[in-house]
Amino acid sequence: MTISELRLSATNLACERGGRLVFEGLSFTVVAGEALVLTGPNGSGKSSLLRQIAGLVESTPGSLRVEGGDPEMTLAEQAHYVGHLDALKPAMTVAETLHFWAAWFDNGVAGAVANVAVALDGMSLASLADLPAAYLSAGQKRRLALARLLAAPRPLWLLDEPTVGLDAASIMRLGRAMQAHLAAGGIIVAATHLDLGLEAAKTLDLGMGLLP
Repeated sequence: MTISELRLSATNLACERGGRLVFEGLSFTVVAGEALVLTGPNGSGKSSLLRQIAGLVESTPGSLRVEGGDPEMTLAEQAHYVGHLDALKPAMTVAETLHFWAAWFDNGVAGAVANVAVALDGMSLASLADLPAAYLSAGQKRRLALARLLAAPRPLWLLDEPTVGLDAASIMRLGRAMQAHLAAGGIIVAATHLDLGLEAAKTLDLGMGLLP
């Protein structure tokens, strides 16, 4: 997948949740190799914006569009969304989980499973490969959820508080993965209250436009 010309744009975006307008008039552009860090207090719309980009929440009104990447895929199909929930099947092992995601995102292409080894190594999960998800600690489950970013590559990463539950070593692994993704021309949009170590990242403070 060629992602060198990837460009994500929002124009006059608004978000309504439970009949309440969370934000409006939001516009931004992120291009290949860039990260956008979403900041702001709880309730300012960080998670809602990520879910809008992922196609899980309707944009009302405004527009979101992606240019470049795969012309046969929608914006949501070119994105990986990692939210607060780890979305794991307790009975499936670590390796089975990653093989499932690799095959699912690549329509069962056999070569896709080669990325599983990369994901296991990248998130230091190789020694846990045969362990069912039910027996993982909270931090290990979070690492497994993040490992699918590597098992099934997508140009746009949407990360909601990705460091929650991670120890210092795991945060460093995630940092290396994010830097490699950006260096390859990917895009990251992340909501966080903590420093992700992305020094050149753009920042969008949704708290500046928080509505009463």
